Amino acid sequence: MPRARYKSLVDTFAAAIRRGEMPPGMRLPTHRQLAADHGLALVTASRVYTELEAMGLVSGETGRGTFVREISLPPGQGSGQMTVTAGMLDLNFNYPALPGQADLLRTALRQLALSGDLEALLRYQPHAGRLHERAAFARHLLSRGLTVDPEQVLLTSGAQHGLAVTMMALLKPGDVIAVDALTYSGFKVLAETLHLEIVAIPVTPTGPDLEALQNLCRKRPVRAVYSMPTLHNPLGWVMDLAQRERLVSIARQHNLMIIEDAAYAFLAENAPPPVATLAPERTVYVGGLSKSVATGLRVGFVAAPSDWVKTLERAIMATTWNVPGVMSAVAVAWIEDGTVAQLEAQKREDAQARQALAARVLKGLAYTSHPSSYFLWLPLAEDARADQVAMTLQRDNISVSTAEPFAVSAHVPHALRLALGSVAMPALHEALLSVRKVVEW
Repeated sequence: MPRARYKSLVDTFAAAIRRGEMPPGMRLPTHRQLAADHGLALVTASRVYTELEAMGLVSGETGRGTFVREISLPPGQGSGQMTVTAGMLDLNFNYPALPGQADLLRTALRQLALSGDLEALLRYQPHAGRLHERAAFARHLLSRGLTVDPEQVLLTSGAQHGLAVTMMALLKPGDVIAVDALTYSGFKVLAETLHLEIVAIPVTPTGPDLEALQNLCRKRPVRAVYSMPTLHNPLGWVMDLAQRERLVSIARQHNLMIIEDAAYAFLAENAPPPVATLAPERTVYVGGLSKSVATGLRVGFVAAPSDWVKTLERAIMATTWNVPGVMSAVAVAWIEDGTVAQLEAQKREDAQARQALAARVLKGLAYTSHPSSYFLWLPLAEDARADQVAMTLQRDNISVSTAEPFAVSAHVPHALRLALGSVAMPALHEALLSVRKVVEW
């Protein structure tokens, strides 16, 4: 097929979809039928659909076919990030806050203004943070069951920055990272930006399929594994001790680095010890205060083996130079006076109350969650389409995320990830009622 004619067919489909002549959810002809209808080679017909999929106009689903996508869905509910408009009930992103936190900040800033070390905060700080700040975060990690020397702790501008410097410092373009088939969307973005190859590990109701990871490592030169063992996002599991020990055994057998993401770990009480405790020689433990304190307090931390600290420190220097001194000073003050521990306890109670509300409103629907998490995973019926459900809710001023931002494998399940921590309880109740109505319609 001449290139102009091939492109013309892509353009014809694209224009029909954008004009609404081919509505969202419409099943397109099979690759073979398209080839027969237009006198194409099968490989060329497949290429037509590949280009349309790259344009975000269609989605191919294994065993089901190729479907027109809901293209009016705002970015972030299908992929990437989005800005929630005024009046929108946000079940897409979590930024949990508690009453009185603004007053805590006012008090902290007043106290900081009276400190004798204020002028020092106007200058550059050490790349990994001042030693007394690193020591404070090392003490904070004791509450997570992790014992590290202050020199092994590096301060970052949030947990996302911690993940970024870990990947920049310790991996190189082309390296293979094993990740759960459904995983944190921000990690996917980082891997793509840094030209790292991520390969999916199948998931089970209680954690990653570790036998599949073992088989993958036998077939591919896997360099690292990215894991959220304590309160997985989006599936909410907490891996038990046996699973963690098995993960460590595989990592040691195949010389894998483990990146342990603990962004939501503070919500899970009585969790097994961190993987970093079980394999301190190969694990980078990454966390922050965005979820436990406030999203605007961009202070995170990385705890790493001593041999990797200097390399990580250089990556911090190359990206942000150092965490702003005012931010780290506030964070350390709140760690030392117990404010962080108090807020974490209150947010666990808040998350539990929100999960209890969800359990009442969504009773009878099959969903996955943790009783102390700020999100839940809601699979849809076999014949439902997540983008259409999300668009219907969007018209009702409710923002949700589909599975697409979280999916690593070619198969993207039709499911919703509902964030419960960003709206007031009465509004959350009404929003969940609307979700149930649309899902059951």
